[in-house]
Amino acid sequence: MTLTLTLDYASALIFALTGALAASRAQLDIVGFIFFAALTAVGGGTLRDLLLDRDPVFWIADPSPLGIAAAAAVLVFFTAHLLESRLKWLVWLDAAALAVAVAAGVDVARDLGASTPVILVMGVATGTVGGLTRDVIANEVPLVLKQGELYVTAAFGGAAASLLGLRLFDVDPIWATVICVAVTFGLRAGSLLFGWQLPVYRSRPPRA
Repeated sequence: MTLTLTLDYASALIFALTGALAASRAQLDIVGFIFFAALTAVGGGTLRDLLLDRDPVFWIADPSPLGIAAAAAVLVFFTAHLLESRLKWLVWLDAAALAVAVAAGVDVARDLGASTPVILVMGVATGTVGGLTRDVIANEVPLVLKQGELYVTAAFGGAAASLLGLRLFDVDPIWATVICVAVTFGLRAGSLLFGWQLPVYRSRPPRA
């Protein structure tokens, strides 16, 4: 199994858990759990592969991510009631999934010979679209849009750090992936734990 495929499987599993947790908060049935889990698991990777004209899309070439998502959904369906705070678990699992998915997006785009801007965009898109879709369908404020939190910035930072390691310091691709995961998760975790954020726009009265 290649590193890229491993990353896709890992992000599918963790994102599927978050999708199932969102379904539990919405009090859906088992089919709803599986739908949410699968949609969240493959959303970002699907957009990435379509934009990069990667044929076939990763889960069509190998439907295993769908099976992983279904298994995760069933697991959460029977165990979610044991969690003290499903929202807290969802947010932290989402942070882990974001980190892994960004690395997967960067690796796929890089392997296909994409330019630096495209690699960065694919990393961010792969990491954010699945969770964004999950939250919109669940009628929740998307985590990616939560005011005062690093999310897209964390994804971009991880993708950029990976490319800097490869292009400027000639690190091994595996270490570049490790850097991507660590920076993305570190920035997102720092935002959740310590309130790290970028300056936000504040409206002011118009000048007379």
